[in-house]
Amino acid sequence: MKKNAILLDRDDMSDFERELFLRDVQRVNEEYFECDKSPSLEITRTEDGFLVCVIFSTRRIKSLKHPI
Repeated sequence: MKKNAILLDRDDMSDFERELFLRDVQRVNEEYFECDKSPSLEITRTEDGFLVCVIFSTRRIKSLKHPI
């Protein structure tokens, strides 16, 4: 197995992995929303796998222009 490969079937993410994921999500959020704070992440084990909730607050939704 590669040293930096993503492992499947784990119960939790490390703090480092959570931080990287939330940074990526925040970059995408900022394309659509004017955000106040960094998002938070909740991961809950379910019968089918996991329920992942990303929670963030926003002051407004940005208007996007359709490409020509």
